[in-house]
Amino acid sequence: MIIPELTRKSRSYRRFIEDYDISTESLIKLVNIARFCPSAANLQPLRYLVCNQREYNERIFSCTKWAGYLQHWEGPEEGERPAAYIIILGDVDYSKHHQIDAGIAAQTIMLAVAEAGLGGCMLAALDRDELRDLLNVSKQYDILLALALGKPQEKVVIDNIDSSDSIKYWRDNNDLHHVPKRRLDDILYKCIV
Repeated sequence: MIIPELTRKSRSYRRFIEDYDISTESLIKLVNIARFCPSAANLQPLRYLVCNQREYNERIFSCTKWAGYLQHWEGPEEGERPAAYIIILGDVDYSKHHQIDAGIAAQTIMLAVAEAGLGGCMLAALDRDELRDLLNVSKQYDILLALALGKPQEKVVIDNIDSSDSIKYWRDNNDLHHVPKRRLDDILYKCIV
C-alpha cells in the first residue's frame, strides 16, 4: 500500500477480536520499524514495552480511558479488548523532551499495523502511576503512550465536514463509527507559488 491509502486505513479502532493472536515476534518487528524513525538531536530516548499476554493486557486495560466523545461508552467490553499493547516510554536520562519522538514513532507503528491488516488506537489518557506499578516501570522512564493493537471488530468511516461542523466522532444506530475530517480547502492555509 502507499502512504495515502495506509493513512486512510489507519483509524483509531476501539473494538477488537480479543483472542486474535499477535505474536511477540510481530510486536518486536513493529518496534524495530520505529527504531529507524527520526529523533530530535538523534538522542533516541524512546523505549518500548510490548505485551501480548492476556493477564497483563487486562492490567494495562484497567489503566486506560477510551473515547472521550462517546460519553456513555465505558470502552471495549470483554471479548473486544486489545490483543496486544506497545507502551512507549521516554528515558529521562537521555532527554526530558521526547513527545515529538513518541508521536513520530507511534504514527509509524500504526501505519505498519494498518499495512499488516490490523488496527490500533493511540492512548494518552492513562493512569500512569497505576500502570507504572502494575508493570514495574522504573522512574527513569516517562510513560508516554499506550498503543492498543488487535484485529478490528468495528468499521470506521471518514466523513468530510465543513469548517463549521463538529469534529466529534460518533456512532450511528448501526454501531458504525464516524470520524469527521475537515476538507482540504479548510486546512490549507496558503499556497505561495
